[in-house]
Amino acid sequence: MSAMPMSATEGLVRRLRGTVVPAVATPMDPRGVVDLDALRGYAEKIAAGRIGGVAVWAHTGRGLYLSESDRHQVLRIWREAVDGPIVAGAGVPRSARAGTLREAWDATVAMAVQAAGLGADAVMVYPLPHFASRPQGESEAVRLHERVAEESGLPVLGFFLHGEAGGYPYPPSLIRRLLALPSAAGIKLATLDRAMACQDAIHAARESGKLVVTGEDRMFGPSLMWGADSALVGIAAARVSLTGAVLDAWTAGDYGAFVRASRRLDRFAEATFLDPIEGYVQRMLWAAVWEGLIPEHAAHDPYGPELLAGERESVIACLEGLARESG
Repeated sequence: MSAMPMSATEGLVRRLRGTVVPAVATPMDPRGVVDLDALRGYAEKIAAGRIGGVAVWAHTGRGLYLSESDRHQVLRIWREAVDGPIVAGAGVPRSARAGTLREAWDATVAMAVQAAGLGADAVMVYPLPHFASRPQGESEAVRLHERVAEESGLPVLGFFLHGEAGGYPYPPSLIRRLLALPSAAGIKLATLDRAMACQDAIHAARESGKLVVTGEDRMFGPSLMWGADSALVGIAAARVSLTGAVLDAWTAGDYGAFVRASRRLDRFAEATFLDPIEGYVQRMLWAAVWEGLIPEHAAHDPYGPELLAGERESVIACLEGLARESG
């Protein structure tokens, strides 16, 4: 008896489990104009690293701020550069007229359909905070993921995103229901600093056998110890190797190397993921300049908060210290 063919969802799970998927940045000028030449160079350098794939249109890349034409160009360039899977964020663009829940649903689905047409391999569904306070919000969230999968034809990742970035806490019951969907490849967790919520979500997700993807830049090592098996993180937008060293050591059971690599990653996370937390995008762009990934003129985040004088120097001092230790 021949084996059943592997579904697209099962194939994605196998390809991404145990890998780092950078939530890539989007090089742009102070006005928010995407620098396509800088993006091509950045994409080539990221693609040359040890990655499982990339996540475009995600929070780190300011995906919901990009125009439809910019999203098209961004995904096209990454598709040309990357052989592995591309996970595209799908939510309500800031430019969309989405005053009602139905309009928010339609905007999210439209973004997913656009991603599919441009060659994405999966969709990461931004949470709709509307659901948090609605009596049937959990069922509506499940239905949104079903509809995204149906109309895009792509596997979906749920996205537990902290409130400071526009999300809301996913209860374990919702995570179980989402991951019971045949089209669900897994859940990406970005709870920021909520250890108990992260642990509860991981425990609920592991029951499914699907991807448990950590996006916990400030709790990266602990999230692996709690049960996450893959990574989709903003830190990897600038420091893929720093993230990969922690994941590889944990997967290999080399706990001494895991502790050492975690200490290095934690130092960088402490310098980049701090209040105001939305400033992490600009801090990651500064790091990408120092790493030679993005040119200075294209390392701007016009959508984040104004940062204090001296913050860039702190990020660079951390990078230089890490470089001296490894050199």
